[in-house]
Amino acid sequence: MKTEYIDIPLVKNEDKKRFEIEIDGHFAFIDYKEYGSQMALVHTETEPELRGKGAAAAVVEKTLTYLENENVMVLPFCPYIFAYIKKNPEWKRVVSPKFKGYDKL
Repeated sequence: MKTEYIDIPLVKNEDKKRFEIEIDGHFAFIDYKEYGSQMALVHTETEPELRGKGAAAAVVEKTLTYLENENVMVLPFCPYIFAYIKKNPEWKRVVSPKFKGYDKL
C-alpha cells in the first residue's frame, strides 16, 4: 500500500454494504455480502479521480486486514480481489477453504 493511504481510515458502510476509503472527497470501495462468519467480497471500484493511484489496492489491503482481525473468512468473488490475493499469497490465510477457486490462489 502506498504510504499516503496508510492513515486513511477504512469505513464499513453498512447502509451501502461496502467497505470504503475516502481520498480528497472521492471513494474507493468494495461491495460485500455477509454470511455469518464469512464475507463475500463481490466488487471493487474506485471513482475515476482515483484510478491508477493505488487506491483500489489500499482499500483491499485495509479490508482484508479488518476481516482478519474480526476472524471473518473471505470469499473473494471480485476478480480484482482474487487477483490481489493470488499476487500476495500471504493473504490466502483469510480465504475460506470452502471458496470455489481456493486451490487456484
